[in-house]
Amino acid sequence: MAKFDVYSLERKKVGEIDLKDEVFAGPVNEHLFWEVVKAKLASDRSGTHAVKNRSLVSGGGKKPWKQKGTGRARQGSTRASQWVGGGKAMGPKPRDYSYDVPRKVRKAALRSALSLRNSEQKILIVDRWAPEAPKTAAAAQVLGQLGVKKALVVDGVENAALSRSIRNLVGSDFLATQGLNVYDILGHEYLVLTADSARKVEEALS
Repeated sequence: MAKFDVYSLERKKVGEIDLKDEVFAGPVNEHLFWEVVKAKLASDRSGTHAVKNRSLVSGGGKKPWKQKGTGRARQGSTRASQWVGGGKAMGPKPRDYSYDVPRKVRKAALRSALSLRNSEQKILIVDRWAPEAPKTAAAAQVLGQLGVKKALVVDGVENAALSRSIRNLVGSDFLATQGLNVYDILGHEYLVLTADSARKVEEALS
């Protein structure tokens, strides 16, 4: 079992927590990071790029001149791709770039990301962080006291006050426990978990 110190919001040690090695202290497989991050970025692409081909450009229904006898090249429509204002040949069409990574690969990549941050000593577990009202300045002060001014903070989705407190902080973000992912872990220098969310992450990835 990996042993973590549990801190108060003033960075005072208030206890310890044991978490499974397989989740927080396992081997780090960087290739899995590449797999899941590539899939995430591909899924973020809108894929709405498009051009009009000759069938979609209005007009051009009449043959511009007769087929033979004019000395000019035969033409069937002024909306063919070689004409100014005509449709584009073989242009991009709307498409969906997203693809799924197997669930086992996603979970293994997440375990690797947590193990990487743990090996770098950049996981901080706090006993509880539940402000009564959303206050960005107060959240910035807490992160400053914890020594992790730019961090990914993870807690339950019901902690709306904390989520709203952190969302305006530059360089820091809040994620619900269920939404924890490799892309955001790697995108932040520190990971701050509440003791409760750490247990939930352990259970989900065991």
